[in-house]
Parts: sequence; structure tokens; C-alpha cells
Amino acid sequence: MTWIYLAAGIAVFIKMLVFPDLAPDAVDVSIVGQVVQESGVPNAVSGIIFRNRLYDTIFEVIVFTIAIMGAKFLLADEQPTHTVYQFTDHPSVVLARLGATISALVAIELAIRGHLSPGGGFAAGVAGGTAIGLVAITSSSQWMEAIYQRWKAATIEKVVVVVFIVLALITLVGLELPQGDFGTLLSGGIVPLLNILVAVKVALGSWAAVLTFIRYRGLL
Repeated sequence: MTWIYLAAGIAVFIKMLVFPDLAPDAVDVSIVGQVVQESGVPNAVSGIIFRNRLYDTIFEVIVFTIAIMGAKFLLADEQPTHTVYQFTDHPSVVLARLGATISALVAIELAIRGHLSPGGGFAAGVAGGTAIGLVAITSSSQWMEAIYQRWKAATIEKVVVVVFIVLALITLVGLELPQGDFGTLLSGGIVPLLNILVAVKVALGSWAAVLTFIRYRGLL
């Protein structure tokens, strides 16, 4: 079979050399500029994710939710571990919590200004999850569990998903908020709200995953 793969690779290479470029001629209208104009946000990526391809983003959020639920389901029959590996030396704890503080501040910045500058809900959620992970490897697992339960993070995560889907469906129907003044914090219609909801969802989902693996594996 090796010679078949080799022949196919050579054929594809010849095709790229011989056949002309089938890309369409460039048009005068800038696609990025059009996305920015229609969405009302300077960050064209956020405009695409939360407007032009919002249907895909809905299912990305749902897939992430199912992944967290799957981790909990697959590990539910196992016995919690009695050994949790964490940093205990003072320098590592200080550095980890400093990094957690910086990550949390970056997460807030990306969430509320993701429609104006590079970043957005998913990046903000990852930064928030990183902050939670850094705290988790330097703190008591019982304390992390107690905070998670006290703030009802699991309930908030589910509510955020429902609110995101409802707002997204309203947007897909054609109803949109006023775009506001271009380039300001209160602009972009519903895009900033979706950014914040995704950030909260990803951060809380990461928190749930971290606690699950600490409880049953003793590791992140």
C-alpha cells in the first residue's frame, strides 16, 4: 500500500504545480470591514463568532458543557482519592497565586473588552480557568469544594448556558440590540453580553473539571 500513498502524494503535488490558483479575484469590498460594519465591534473575530457564525458558537458552548458532564459521569463510580498532589513550598505558592491574580484580571479585561480588542469570551474563560487551576494546586481541595458549593457555581453555569442559548436564538431570529457608539465599551449590541456569558461559562466549567480530577485523581 505504500506505493499507492506515494503516488497519491505525488499526484497532489503535481496538481498544485500545474493547475492554476482557483481562488477568486480580490474584490474591492473588504470582508473584514464589512463584518466590522455589520456587527458594530472593532474586533472582527468577535463579530464573526457571535454574529456571522453564531449558530456554530451555540453548539461549541453545548459541546463544552457535555464534555464537563461527561468527565463527571465517567468518574462518578470511582472512589475519591486520599492523596492530592499540590505545591506546598512558600515560593511556589506565592508565584502560583500571583499568576492566578494576573490571569483573573486578564480574564475580566478580555470578557468586558473582548469586542474592542483581541480576545473574547473563550479566551477570557481560559484565563479564568487558569486562575482557578493555579489556586487549586496551592489550596486545600476541601476549601475549593466549599467555595464552589457556597457560590452555587454549578447552578450558575447551567443558568448561563440557558441564557446564552436564549439570547443567541433571539439574535438568530433577527432581533438585535442597538449597536451604540462604535468603539465604546457599550457598543456592539448583544456581542458584549455573549462574550461575558461565554467567559463565565468556560471559567466555571473549567472549575468543575479541575475539582472533578482533583477529587478522583489527585491531579489536574
